[in-house]
Amino acid sequence: MTAIKHALQRDIFTPNDERLLSIVNVCKAGKKKRNCFLCATVTTERPVQVNVVKVKKSDKGDFYKRQTAWALRDLAVVDAKDAVKENPEFDLHFDKVYKWVASSTAEKNTFISCIWKLNQRYLRKKIDFINVSSQLLEELPKVAEESVPSGENQSVAGGDEEAVDEYQELNAREEQDIEIMMEGCEYAISNAEAFAEKLSRELQVLDGANIQSIMASEKQVNILMKLLDEALKEVDQIELKLSSYEEMLQSVKEQMDQISESNHLIHLSNTNNVKLLSEIEFLVNHMDLAKGHIKALQEGDLTSSRGIEACTNAADALLQCMNVALRPGHDMLHAVKQQQQRFSDLREQFARRLASHLNSVFVQQGHDQSSTLAQHSVELTLPNHHPFHRDLLRYAKLMEWLKNTDYGKYEGLTKNYMDYLSRLYEREIKDFFEVAKIKMTGTTREGKKFGLHGSSGKLTGSTSSLNKLSVQSSGNRRSQSSSLLDMGNMSASDLDVADRTKFDKIFEQVLSELEPLCLAEQDFISKFFKLQQHQSISGTTTNEAEEMDGGTLSRSYTSGIPQTISSEKDMIRQMMTKIFRCIEPELNNLIALGDKIDSFNSLYMLVKMSHHVWTAQNVDPASFLSTTLGNVLVTVKRNFDKCISNQMKQMDEVKISKKSKVGILPFVAEFEEFAALAESIFKNAERRGDLDKAYIKLIRAVFVSVEKVANESQKTPRDVVMMENFHHIFATLSRLKISCLEAEKKEAKQKYTDHLQSYVIYSLGQPLEKLNHFFEGVEARVAQGIREEEVSYQLAFNKQELRKVIKEYPGKEVKKGLDNLYKKVDKHLCEEENLLQVVWHSMQDEFIRQYKHFEGLIARCYPGSGITMEFTIQDILDYCSSIAQSH
Repeated sequence: MTAIKHALQRDIFTPNDERLLSIVNVCKAGKKKRNCFLCATVTTERPVQVNVVKVKKSDKGDFYKRQTAWALRDLAVVDAKDAVKENPEFDLHFDKVYKWVASSTAEKNTFISCIWKLNQRYLRKKIDFINVSSQLLEELPKVAEESVPSGENQSVAGGDEEAVDEYQELNAREEQDIEIMMEGCEYAISNAEAFAEKLSRELQVLDGANIQSIMASEKQVNILMKLLDEALKEVDQIELKLSSYEEMLQSVKEQMDQISESNHLIHLSNTNNVKLLSEIEFLVNHMDLAKGHIKALQEGDLTSSRGIEACTNAADALLQCMNVALRPGHDMLHAVKQQQQRFSDLREQFARRLASHLNSVFVQQGHDQSSTLAQHSVELTLPNHHPFHRDLLRYAKLMEWLKNTDYGKYEGLTKNYMDYLSRLYEREIKDFFEVAKIKMTGTTREGKKFGLHGSSGKLTGSTSSLNKLSVQSSGNRRSQSSSLLDMGNMSASDLDVADRTKFDKIFEQVLSELEPLCLAEQDFISKFFKLQQHQSISGTTTNEAEEMDGGTLSRSYTSGIPQTISSEKDMIRQMMTKIFRCIEPELNNLIALGDKIDSFNSLYMLVKMSHHVWTAQNVDPASFLSTTLGNVLVTVKRNFDKCISNQMKQMDEVKISKKSKVGILPFVAEFEEFAALAESIFKNAERRGDLDKAYIKLIRAVFVSVEKVANESQKTPRDVVMMENFHHIFATLSRLKISCLEAEKKEAKQKYTDHLQSYVIYSLGQPLEKLNHFFEGVEARVAQGIREEEVSYQLAFNKQELRKVIKEYPGKEVKKGLDNLYKKVDKHLCEEENLLQVVWHSMQDEFIRQYKHFEGLIARCYPGSGITMEFTIQDILDYCSSIAQSH
C-alpha cells in the first residue's frame, strides 16, 4: 500500500500541488468488484483546500488516473455502518449517498480517522460521524489548547498533521540544499555515518557561536534598558504639561461655544428679518393698487376714449392683483384678507357700472338706427352698422376683463345685446325685403294684377302679402307655377325677358346686401365678446340633414334639449342665429313670391343661391351665413324640382285637337325654350349637375309624351307626329350642344329617320297599288319554291296578266297619283318644321327604288318577253320635280 501511495503522490497529486494524507482501497457496494482508491488530500498553497479524490487504475497499463473529486466541505455525513463489529462497508453523503466496501476494516478505520482530523482542523466539526467507534474520534487535549498560545497551538495541530501524515516528501528547495551540501563532502554517500557526525559537529559549533553572541549583547541590553527608563521619565513630564494645556483649552472651548451660539442666534435673526422683508415687499408690490386706478374704477368716464383707456388699465391692474399667486400662509394674514375683500368690492362695483353703461349703449343704438330706417325705406339697401361697431369695439378689452372676472354679468350683456339687436335687425330686414318685393312686382304685369301699382306700393307684411298675392292671382291665371305649357301659350311679349333679368338683379342685390351685413356682425361679435378662446354656454340645437344632388345640406333648428357648446364657432353661430332669426323666413317668402311671379325664376335663384352658398362655405363651412344660405338653397332646389315635376305632369295631361293636324307639339317647343333659357342662366354655374338631371328627366318625359300623342292622333298619321317632333328635338339638341343629352340626341335622330322611312314606305304603297299587289304575289310564288323563270306559267301571273296591270299605270296616271300623294303629304305635314321637301325627296328615292325592283323582277321572271313599264326613271324625276314646283 505504501508503494501505491508513493506512486499516487508522484504521478497524480504532486503535479497539482497536493499532498496525499490517507488512502483506502474500495469498491462499490452491491456491484461487480472493480477496485479503486479513495484519497484524502490537501493543497500545498493557502488557503488550504481539502478534497476526497477517487483514483482508478487504467485498464491498458500500470498507471493511475484521477476520476472524480469532492470538496470535503460538501461532505455532510460519514456512516461507518457499525461502531462495534468490524464491517468494511461505509457511506459518504455528498450531493448523494455513495456506498463503498473497503478491502479491509483497518484501512476503512484509518481513512475515517483521517477524515475526522481534517474536519476538526479545517471545517470546525461540520461533518456528522455516525456508527463510528469513539476510539477513532480522538479529540485534542483541551488543557493543552487552553494553556498554550496560538503559535504553540498551531504546532500541536501541525503535530497532529504529522501524525496523520506518515511520510512527508521534501520540496524542491530542500532537495537542492541537500544536494549542494552533499556535493561539498566527498564521502557523503559512501560513508553516511561520517557525514552525519560532520554535520553534528558543525551544528555544535554554530550553537556555541550563538550562545557567545547572546552573552556579548548583555551590555548593550543594559544600556538600552537605561535609555528606556529615561524616556519614560520624559514621557511623564510631557504628560503633565499636556494636562495643564488641556485644562487651559477647556476654558477657551467653553467661551468659544458661547460665542458660536451667540453668532448663530444673530445669523438666524438676520435671516428671519431678510425673509420677512421679502414677504412684505412681495405683498406690497403685488397687492397694492394705485389710487389712480381705484379712482378710475369707481368714477372713470366710460364715454370718452381716454376714460375708457384709463378704466381698461385699471381693470387689468385689479385683475393682476386679484390673481397674484400667494405664498403659503399669506391667505391667513388679516391685512391680505382685507385687501382681497377690497379688490372684490372694486371688481363688483366696476362690473356693475360697466354692464349698466353697455346696456344703455345697446338701447341707444336701437334708437339711433331706427331714425335712419326712413332713409332706406325706398332704397334696396341695408343700414350700415359700422359706426356702432366702431364705437363698441373700444370696450372690447373691458368685455374680456368682464368675461374673466364676472361671467354672469358677461353672459347677461350677451343676452341683452342679442335681444336689442335682434329686434333692430328684424325691423331693418323686414323693411328691406318689403322694398325688394315692391321692386319685383311693382313694375310688372303680374304686379298690376296683384294690385301693386308702381314701386311706391307698399305691402302690409311679408306673410300677409304672400297670402294676398295667392288669393288675387288664383282667379286671373290658370296656375302661378308658370309651367312650360303655360309659357308656350303666351306670346313672346308675355315672356318679358327684361322682367326676368330685373328679378335676377334684385335677387342678387338682396343676397349681396345680406352677406356683408352678416359677415360684419359676425366679425364684430367675435372681436367684441372675445370669443377667440373656447368657452362653453348652454344652447339648444337640432340638426336635420336633407340630401340634395350637390351634397348634403345641414338645417339647424332650436329645440328644448340643452346642449353644451364648447367652441367659439358654435357660440358665434348661436348668437347670429338669434340676432338674424328673421333672415331665413324672409328669404323663403321672397323665394315663394318669385316662384309665383314666374316659375322660371327658380332657375335664376338656384344659380345665384348656389354661388353664394359655395362662396360662404369656402370661407367657413360651419358659419351662420353658410348654414342659413344652405337651408334656403334647400327650398330653392325644392321649388326647382317642383317646377320640373309640374312640367312633366302637364305633359302627361296634354290633350290634342281631333280636328286639326298635330304639328310640333307645344311641350316640344317649350322644352326648346326652357333649354335655351337654362343654358344662358347656368353658364359656368356651380350646380350644373342639378340642371343636367332635370334635362334628363324632361327629355325622357318629352319622348314618352310624343309617342303617347302620336298613338292617340287621329287626324295626323303617327309616323308624321313622331318624325316632325323628333326632328325638332334633334335640331334643338344639336344647336344647344348639351353634353349630358348626347345619347338622347342620337336617339331622337334615329327615331326621326326610322319614322320618316316608315311614313315614306307606307305612303308609296298607294299610287301603284295593283302593281304592288301583283309583284307581291310573284315574290310569294318564288318564296314557295317556284323557280323565277317558271312564274310566267302561273295562270294568275302570266305575261298577259302582267301587261294588263302595267297598262293600268301609264305615265299620265302615275303623275296623277304622285300629285295626289304630294297633296296628301302636304296636308299631313306642318309648316313650322318645313319637312315637306325632305319627305318628298325621300319618296322620290323610294319610288325609284321600287321601280328598279319591279324591273328586276320582270327581267328575272319574264325573260325575253320584252315587257317594260310605260314610264321610265327619268319620267319619275320629271314628274316629281314638276309637282314640287307647281305647289
